[in-house]
Amino acid sequence: MDWRLLNILQTRGRTTNLELSQAVHLSAAQTHRRHRRLEAMGIIKGYEARLDATALGLGVTAFVHVTMAPNHAKVLTPFRQGVQRMPEILSAHAVSGDTDYVLVVVARDLKALSEVIMSQIMLLPGVNSVRSTVCLEEVKSTHALPLPTV
Repeated sequence: MDWRLLNILQTRGRTTNLELSQAVHLSAAQTHRRHRRLEAMGIIKGYEARLDATALGLGVTAFVHVTMAPNHAKVLTPFRQGVQRMPEILSAHAVSGDTDYVLVVVARDLKALSEVIMSQIMLLPGVNSVRSTVCLEEVKSTHALPLPTV
């Protein structure tokens, strides 16, 4: 039953408790208890409106690959804190391979992207080099996880 609730909630987060209970064929009270339990367990991390970056004047998305300096472990916490403070960075991932981090960055235009990279990201503690790839077109974007269907 929880899988069914999660499948609905992750694609239609504004679903009312009544609509949710009807969709999963449980009473409203049972549905509400399950929903709150999933939140308390941390399975549901939160709710947010998904905004259209382009419509809001943020026309450039880039994948910024950050390579850290040798022995960067000493500055790992300040680096991560700096990343957390930058609203232009939508997500940051520690990765394996040629680089240490991949950041998803939005900006108004290429000039603004350059400013974020040169004046902010490059100045973060431990950064050795940065390489960016500009997104030409978003083909798919979702936060919905591939849950079992029941």
